[in-house]
Amino acid sequence: MADITDIKSIMYTEKSLDLQEEGILVVQTTPRMTKNGLKEVFREYFGIKPLRVNSLRMNGKVKRFKGIEGKRPDSKKFYVKLPEDAKIESLAV
Repeated sequence: MADITDIKSIMYTEKSLDLQEEGILVVQTTPRMTKNGLKEVFREYFGIKPLRVNSLRMNGKVKRFKGIEGKRPDSKKFYVKLPEDAKIESLAV
């Protein structure tokens, strides 16, 4: 069952801000989140039914720091197409 705690962040990069003007929101989540789960979260917490959801799985990079090897966490990125009249007030930039 998906929960709002699975959403890590809303991405605010140059590309994602251009997409927001077209009504597409870029959301970074935990790897266990599904498209249907994300749609459920948007309906339940924001009262918005997304028109379309595309997903992208991002594997964490292996990095070294002072000779010690570590790995960044895996995540998923979702591109959520919102209806034209839909606005999420708490996410406004």
